[in-house]
Amino acid sequence: MSKKAITTVAFSLLTVLAFAQTIVSTTPEDKKVILEEFTGINCVFCPDGHAIAQAIQDNNPGNVFLVNIHTGSFANPGSGQPDFRTSFGAAIAGQSNLTGYPAGTVNRHFFPGQSQGGGTAMSRSQWANASNQILAQPAYLNLGVEAEIDVQTNELTVHVEVYYTGNSPFSTNKLNVALLQNNTLGPQTGGGMGNEYVHMHRLVHMVTGQWGIDINSTTTGSFIDETFTYTIPADYRDVPVELADLELVAFVTETTQEIISGNGAFPTYTGITIANDAFLKDISDIIDQCGSEIAPEITIQNLGSNTLTSLDIEYSVNGGTVESYTWTGNLTSLQSEKVELPAIPYTVQSTNTVSISLPSDDNNANNDGTVDFDEAVGGTGTVYLTLNTDNWGSEVRWNLYDEAGNSLYSGGPYPNNTQINETFELAEGCYTFDLRDTYGDGGGVTFLEDSNGVQLFFTNGNYGSGVTSNFSSDGVLGIGDQNLSSFALYPNPANTELHLVGIGTADITVYNILGSQIMVVNDATDKVSLDVSSLQAGTYFVKLTSNEGTITKKFIVNR
Repeated sequence: MSKKAITTVAFSLLTVLAFAQTIVSTTPEDKKVILEEFTGINCVFCPDGHAIAQAIQDNNPGNVFLVNIHTGSFANPGSGQPDFRTSFGAAIAGQSNLTGYPAGTVNRHFFPGQSQGGGTAMSRSQWANASNQILAQPAYLNLGVEAEIDVQTNELTVHVEVYYTGNSPFSTNKLNVALLQNNTLGPQTGGGMGNEYVHMHRLVHMVTGQWGIDINSTTTGSFIDETFTYTIPADYRDVPVELADLELVAFVTETTQEIISGNGAFPTYTGITIANDAFLKDISDIIDQCGSEIAPEITIQNLGSNTLTSLDIEYSVNGGTVESYTWTGNLTSLQSEKVELPAIPYTVQSTNTVSISLPSDDNNANNDGTVDFDEAVGGTGTVYLTLNTDNWGSEVRWNLYDEAGNSLYSGGPYPNNTQINETFELAEGCYTFDLRDTYGDGGGVTFLEDSNGVQLFFTNGNYGSGVTSNFSSDGVLGIGDQNLSSFALYPNPANTELHLVGIGTADITVYNILGSQIMVVNDATDKVSLDVSSLQAGTYFVKLTSNEGTITKKFIVNR
């Protein structure tokens, strides 16, 4: 359900509050870059745009500021996806005349010969050159910005000063303040990180409205001092707000287009009443395990007013020996950090519990936590891979790793709409199967089975950028499936009947694309005809299991 928050923006002219008297330079400066990138979570090339923009900022610290605007069809969330759009993005993108994604504007300036569609939008290959041009140009105004957030009330106070070192060609300019959020985890097609892609500089609100507020004094020596207050909601479109991850970018425009210059700031925080408060914010989920040691990953956050520089972290598995790790760093108020703890030995059980404890401080209610994980499924030493590609087999990659992280088997890319069958012979131990899709939209049905027909891994193809799973092997090799090599089926596609030949003596199981069992024939011999007239059109799998091993083939029902 969508949440509605009532927010207010207050404007105060020439009011300084607790801020410094003057935060803006009166000496002429060159322009600073405001790079607005139009992006979306379902845009395969947008991660490349993010990297290009970030590199431009990294190469020009303090002079380049990024605003990532999720808008357009690639930003429309699918089922279960977060909505990173705002009510402001479509209008900003609309005036840029963009024709493809990712697109970006540099100071909303038109660069002849670099434009996407005759407007200010440019393809990502043009951003660096355009930024260098802007950085070399003198600005007729300077801008300074600072902000603070009261964590008790969520009230944001933004203080902006503008000083005109020259005359504007316009009698009225517009002052804009954008609120951004960093470090938001979520899906990103082409990002290769599943739902763990880190979204940065994400526009969540325009504090000054769609196109800013008017500046009516725009001649040399004009000094503008504005303070804005705004109550930050708990979420934007059901995406939670993290106060510690917020960022401000302020800029001045001519009309709604040309940005003269701007600046950025990270807020400071007030209203923190506890001096020392280390918070165990998260313990990362742990997939099924079969190894003898594990390295838990946690997130710690400083909720106190004092800077956090050291923590003695204690942890154990299944109530066993307690290990201690001393973290050192520098976390100011509300800052957080992921910490991978050193591996700890344990004996795996069917269900396992990792316990974490932070040292005693002024608030011990948030110092402890646990996470459970299960024992991975076990199989024999002979394992069969059945992998089906979709219309984009070139996107598929997979690896089978041993416990030391060595890749023993790998595959991909493959042809489209093809079934791939591989056999692995494994020694006793723990193994990890990693399946990837380079585009990020999954592939076809894929599963692992051992020589006894035990399913070690299964996906119906909806694995996004990738999936990882563990299993163990007892090292005992199967007899082999050489006696099943003559197994064939026809016609394929089938309509009413599917004929199986060369099966010897075996049990037959038919599965749909979701892995659900829909038909079983036990102790079949030689040749069998299956009635498929009641099956819906689509893709199915038939598995033979005999004393000689198992084999799986795909068939299609057409109507």
